[in-house]
Amino acid sequence: MFNQEALTYINQSVLCWLATVDADGIPNVSPKEAFTAYGNSELLIANIASPSSARNILINPNVCVSFVDIFVQKGYKVKGIASLIKPSDANFSLVEAPLLTITQGKFPIHGIFRIQANSIQPIVAPSYWLFPSLTEDAQVQSAMQTYGVIGESPA
Repeated sequence: MFNQEALTYINQSVLCWLATVDADGIPNVSPKEAFTAYGNSELLIANIASPSSARNILINPNVCVSFVDIFVQKGYKVKGIASLIKPSDANFSLVEAPLLTITQGKFPIHGIFRIQANSIQPIVAPSYWLFPSLTEDAQVQSAMQTYGVIGESPA
């Protein structure tokens, strides 16, 4: 399910965004810092400080995860079914290992959200459709100026 481009976005993203729904049908979206692809169709996300996400997944396991490069303004969204892996589960240390590589033990991992992907779609900023000649390099330059990473070019 994950092609090389999707894996690149997953691996290069600083944050991913996990969307869940509570018992009243109210959505919740929260950033996650430690995540990785697991095989070709699963994601692992560390539950560092996510009691709402954990509670919501127990109620409704349907989730959506997005990865976006804020400079290129492209990425992917993955929809799937989430489960919770607790530290007391027999396979916890196995699935925790790639997340520990990411966190280097700096964050407590209270559990792991394991998402079995059932669809993946690209995310593309509307600028690319509105301005067909827009290149990724130009978009990156514009975003870097917008976010204050670089200053305006002298006229």
